Amino acid sequence: MNINRRKFLRNTGLLAATPLIANQLWSCTPSSKTEEKSTDSTATASLVSEPSVKEFGIQLWTVKEDLAKDPKGVLTALAGYGYKQIESFQGDKGVFWGMTAKEFKSLLDGVGSKIVSTHCNPDYTMKKEKEGEFKKLVDDAASIDMKYLINPFLGDYLNVLKTADDWKKAADGLNRQGEIASKAGLRVAYHNHHFEFKKFADGSSPETVLLDNTDPNLVDFEADLYWVVTAGEDPEAWLRKYKNRFRLVHVKDRYKDDKAKEIESKEKTIDPFWGVGASCIVGTGKIDFPKILNTARENGVDYFIVEQERFDGTTPMKAAEADATYMKNLVFA
Repeated sequence: MNINRRKFLRNTGLLAATPLIANQLWSCTPSSKTEEKSTDSTATASLVSEPSVKEFGIQLWTVKEDLAKDPKGVLTALAGYGYKQIESFQGDKGVFWGMTAKEFKSLLDGVGSKIVSTHCNPDYTMKKEKEGEFKKLVDDAASIDMKYLINPFLGDYLNVLKTADDWKKAADGLNRQGEIASKAGLRVAYHNHHFEFKKFADGSSPETVLLDNTDPNLVDFEADLYWVVTAGEDPEAWLRKYKNRFRLVHVKDRYKDDKAKEIESKEKTIDPFWGVGASCIVGTGKIDFPKILNTARENGVDYFIVEQERFDGTTPMKAAEADATYMKNLVFA
C-alpha cells in the first residue's frame, strides 16, 4: 500500500500540529548478498576495534505506526535495541506522545535513554504569529534538558520559496527561532531533503542560502545523508565546506542503484516530487557510512540519528533493531 506522510498523519490523528507532507512509504527488502557482505565486513572490523559511535539515536518517524499504538512499549523496546538517544516529531499528541515533558523524560530515564531533539512544526519558522506556541515548546524542551528543536521540512512553502531572496526570509525565520531558543539554552537546526540542493541561476541553492544567512551562534543543521545522496551531492564535501555547521546527521541508507531502478520499474505509483522510495536497512545500501560518518565527526557532528522509511520483508521495529545492530558494531574507516 502506498502511504504518504500527510495521509498517515491524517489517518492516525497526527496531522493537527504539523504541515509535514511526505515521502512515499512502500514495503521493501534488502538484497541478501548486500546484507551479508555488509554484516561480514562490520563484524570483522569489530573484532579488532571498538565501535566508533558510543551513543546513537533514532528518529521516531521510523516506527510511527507502532508508536501511535503504544508509545511507552515502543520507547522501551528501542532502548533495549541500544538506542540511547531519541529524536521525536510533532503530531497531535505533541512531541512527548501524550505525556508531559517530565513524564516523557522519566520514562526514558527508566529505560536508559534520553530525548535530545525533535522535529517540530515548520510554521514556527515561517509564521511569526506562531511564536507563542514555539516558546511553549522551548520551555518544555528546556525543562528536560533537550538540545535541539529542528525544522524538518519547508516543502509545503515551495509555492512562496522560489528565489534565493525568498530563502533568505526562511533563514531570517530560523535566526528568530534561534534567538528564542538560545535564551533557554537550546539550539535550532534545519533538516534537509533533496530539493534544497537544486541550484538557482547564480549557482547558489536553498541549502547554501540557509547556511550562509543563518547565524552559526544560533542555528545548526541536520544532514539527512539519504537525501544528500539522492540529490546527487557528496556528503563529505558539504561536511568539510561547512565545518561545524552540521551538528546532527540522519544515518539513513539508500538502496544501491540497480536495486533502486528495479523498484522504480515495478512501482505503479511514484510521486514525481519524491521519486522512488529507496530507504533500506542501514549498512545494506550504497552509502559508505564508515567513511562518511568519520568525516562527519571530524567536522563537528555530535549526533548520529538512525532513520528508515521503507521496509521490504520486515517490519519497522525489526528494521530498527537491525539498524541498531549495525550501529553498535560500526567502526569508522
